[in-house]
Amino acid sequence: MINNAKNLTIVADNNIASLAEFFTTANLSQTSDQMINVVSVAGRDIDASLLSSLQPDVLLIRSVTQVDEMLLKDNNSVNFVGSATIGTDHVDQQYLKSRNITFANAAGCSKHSVAQYVLTAILTLRPQYWQKPMTLGIIGLGNIGSTLAQYATDLDWRVLGYDPLLPASTINNASFEQVLTQSDVVSLHVPLTYKYTAVNTNGSSAYPTHHLIDSDALAKMPADTLLINSARGPVIDGSALEADMGCTSRQVVLDVFENEPQVAESLLFKLAIATPHIAGYTLEGKLRGTQIIYDALCIKLAVIPTQSMNTLLPINMFLWSELRDDPNQLVKFYDIMQDDAALRHKIADGEVSGADFDQLRREYHLRREWQA
Repeated sequence: MINNAKNLTIVADNNIASLAEFFTTANLSQTSDQMINVVSVAGRDIDASLLSSLQPDVLLIRSVTQVDEMLLKDNNSVNFVGSATIGTDHVDQQYLKSRNITFANAAGCSKHSVAQYVLTAILTLRPQYWQKPMTLGIIGLGNIGSTLAQYATDLDWRVLGYDPLLPASTINNASFEQVLTQSDVVSLHVPLTYKYTAVNTNGSSAYPTHHLIDSDALAKMPADTLLINSARGPVIDGSALEADMGCTSRQVVLDVFENEPQVAESLLFKLAIATPHIAGYTLEGKLRGTQIIYDALCIKLAVIPTQSMNTLLPINMFLWSELRDDPNQLVKFYDIMQDDAALRHKIADGEVSGADFDQLRREYHLRREWQA
């Protein structure tokens, strides 16, 4: 437990939603005289020097901050790390465990947001799929992949799913090759993992996903198969993808990029839709991520949670049932091409710079999650 005899210092990514509403003295103090001090900075500015100088008790991050021994080597005070994201590939959990540092991430926080992003991309590029039966291939059937499968079933689409870490089921029903060769659309929803080596054991897996979609995988996919990646950029071999698109004119949608936050103009030029890692950026998804790590910190501090995201949400008029019955409303629900245009507008000197990419994410006008 964090020592309740002293004031609490929190270093937090300033892109975490509603920091000021959740992480306050009133919401977190263990004693009547304990004060909570929140230092919010850009996620990429959270480094070893900052943590060494501030010696915070709590670190709250998103996916742009790499948490490992390099970051925490000169810090002896952090007892809790919370990531307001689904993914965990940016956190060395084994190292945190060795230091007895509690870790919490926001598993499932944006599963509907990302699934709805994928649906929007598909139906923007291929509106005939509102009525025409098609086969959706889903690689990775965790929180997001399984949620996407639910929407697909609601649209009477056939689902081919592949996840070697889960038992066979009505949606985990195909091999990797079957998903690639038999799908009209392939959507990726896997964590970023690597092949085990003696040098790098963090993030290793018996089923590594780094460059899972390489030249061999792309060669198995029919040229008219739409490929969507809203998982992690390095899941696709970027060079192989550019070569494939050059030969096949394949439609590809990327929300994540191998060399993120820099994005090459040569790649953007070939993509059907490109967005700046905002698939999960709904108001509900972001607030849910904050709620989850706030609740976890309350457990760590042994205090009763007093803040709820429900008090911060305005009325939501975007209903999935209404959109399903009237597809002409899609642009009103989410205009994905507006996000695509915003990213392309940032091209300068042959690329979108990291600073511009991060600015688009930081200043993104959060869309609403469609209510089920």
